Amino acid sequence: MPQLTTNAVVLHTYPYGETSKIVRLATPGHGVLSAVARGAHRARSGFGAKLQALSEGAAHLYVKANRDLHTLAGFDVERQRTGLARELDRYAAAAALAEIVLRCSPHEPHPEAFELLRHALDALDDVEAQRVESVALMALWRMVAVLGVAPSMDACAVDGEPIPPGSGPFSVVEGGLLCARCAGTRRTSSLPAADRVALASFIAGSVPDPTPPPRHLVAHRRLLLRWVRGHLAEHRELPAVTMWEART
Repeated sequence: MPQLTTNAVVLHTYPYGETSKIVRLATPGHGVLSAVARGAHRARSGFGAKLQALSEGAAHLYVKANRDLHTLAGFDVERQRTGLARELDRYAAAAALAEIVLRCSPHEPHPEAFELLRHALDALDDVEAQRVESVALMALWRMVAVLGVAPSMDACAVDGEPIPPGSGPFSVVEGGLLCARCAGTRRTSSLPAADRVALASFIAGSVPDPTPPPRHLVAHRRLLLRWVRGHLAEHRELPAVTMWEART
């Protein structure tokens, strides 16, 4: 059984038997991997507190060909991101991002998604409290784009007709902004000009300047949840994303 050492971020863990854990890891070259950390709950385990969710480090695995569950031989922590626990908003956003990678990323290598995950977690760990919300929206919308399902922002999602600047009709079901002709036969909501500019910035991986006011950020959160459910989740439960969106 060959041993593999790879950079990894711990996405989720849960008990396995009386003494072990199942660990879900995001990796750059192997996608999301599942591994059993045997004896992780024992007092003298070499894992100790290393396998905290959102920790990053070098994972040493014994990989089983044609199997979904591998064996985690060790995990050398490089960053635990303790700042994520400073406020609930900060941790909720990081957990939502990790859940999208865990539940919605393809079952294949995706180096760009891995790099975005680790850099976004670093940003959420370090950013000042008043900017957590906008950085979280940027990270989550950018991950949606990297996974290949960003909304159409410059051309009609139905017929490809260019959309002029300004406000416009938006449809989650159809896949983004619509031209006037296509919007006339479909259910849409109006996306104001300022929110369109902000959404385009989030998708591109930057925080809008100026930052949208709080009530607009709440609306962006709700739109993101609807978008993820409609285009990524495929009926999967997303409790962390739902918790992040539901904050008041």
